[in-house]
Amino acid sequence: MHEHHHDHRYGPTESGTVLLDLGGDTGALIIYTGRDLHGREIEISRADQPTAKRTHVAVRERIVRDGVFHSAVYPDLPAGLYTVWWDDDTPAGAISVTGGAIAEFVWPSSAPPGVG
Repeated sequence: MHEHHHDHRYGPTESGTVLLDLGGDTGALIIYTGRDLHGREIEISRADQPTAKRTHVAVRERIVRDGVFHSAVYPDLPAGLYTVWWDDDTPAGAISVTGGAIAEFVWPSSAPPGVG
């Protein structure tokens, strides 16, 4: 008899464990951040649908061949223009997601004007 103990934690994610379903009108977005945002949830929303619900995912540490980086991955997004939110009221920027492709957004290193 063997006992199996499974330990589920939000540890580092190794490359290849995030599956992206790309194609047609579905794309993906990766937001690259610094280590200081590890665990923080970043919200995005459709720029053309201001009343639509925001989507959020947590920033995770990801281990790749060249080292470690931190990012938030949004795997199944309908193509369109998205707002990335710095906080509840302030956009950090906008990013266009196209079907069949991965859009990349780099988190600003300092707050947008007027924050703080």
